[in-house]
Amino acid sequence: MKVTVTGCAGFIGSNLVDKLLSNKHQVIGIDNFSTGKMEFISNAINNDKFTLIQDDIKNIDSIKDSMLNTDIIFHMAANADVRFGLNHPSKDLNENTLNTFKLLEVMRNLSIKNIIFASTGSVYGENQEIPTSENCPFPVQTSLYGASKLAAEAFIAAYCEGFEINAAVCRFVSLMGPRYTHGHVVDFVQSLKNDPKNLTILGDGNQYKSYFHVNDCMNAMILLAKQIGKNIKGFYPINLGTEDGITVKESAEIICKTLGYEPKFNFTGGKQGWIGDNPTIQLDISKAKSIGWEPKYSIKQSIEDTAKWVYSNL
Repeated sequence: MKVTVTGCAGFIGSNLVDKLLSNKHQVIGIDNFSTGKMEFISNAINNDKFTLIQDDIKNIDSIKDSMLNTDIIFHMAANADVRFGLNHPSKDLNENTLNTFKLLEVMRNLSIKNIIFASTGSVYGENQEIPTSENCPFPVQTSLYGASKLAAEAFIAAYCEGFEINAAVCRFVSLMGPRYTHGHVVDFVQSLKNDPKNLTILGDGNQYKSYFHVNDCMNAMILLAKQIGKNIKGFYPINLGTEDGITVKESAEIICKTLGYEPKFNFTGGKQGWIGDNPTIQLDISKAKSIGWEPKYSIKQSIEDTAKWVYSNL
């Protein structure tokens, strides 16, 4: 199978590339390296089934010929900077929504019929339905990131309807694991390295989150790739995460215990860490389980694994 992976050198994309190559697929990887890292695809570079295109999706018309005869696109490229989105309001629109539209146009022109899209659980905003299902009523958006992903989903849905494209739209909770480069685990580990006696935690620490491991995510995507165009047709949103949750304070305790720190926790206060930080995130993953997937890692294992990797690599 020939596949194209956008954002191939990022956290999710590079893990996906390794998984696809291990399954003997031909992989075209696209990345502009704004946040992706060459070392994440160091093994892939030496694989004769991998082709790297170092360019931006906004220039997709100039690189689309390499995508000819692609069986499926894994669209992982995005600006994932949720916390600081208000500092650059057009960035999410350009990189998450408009670039997705450009990719859809290439799919239409090249008759590529299958796409797996990295969306986000943030599209649910501060939802009143917990755990949140795929068919819940959509609330007001709370972040530019979530809004841009939801807009991208809308374009994908319209292309599925108008041009008979099949799309598995993966609404993730936050991912953990090797090659994790931004988020609260990075913030906490770097803070502890700088000051082992104090740890500042945004909000009151009671924000309730659900995290899951990147390896579980890869298994879900491979399963979706096998079923898309067959059991999965048209627009197919699907939640991916775990059935348990954890507070930010509990997550900090796991990180500190894993790395051997005993700091004083200093909370900034309030139910949110920042604007757009949804206080409660818990997704209903029964749909994913109905197609034969379920997570293997607990949240605790995911946080421990991530903390160790971040401490040793960042």
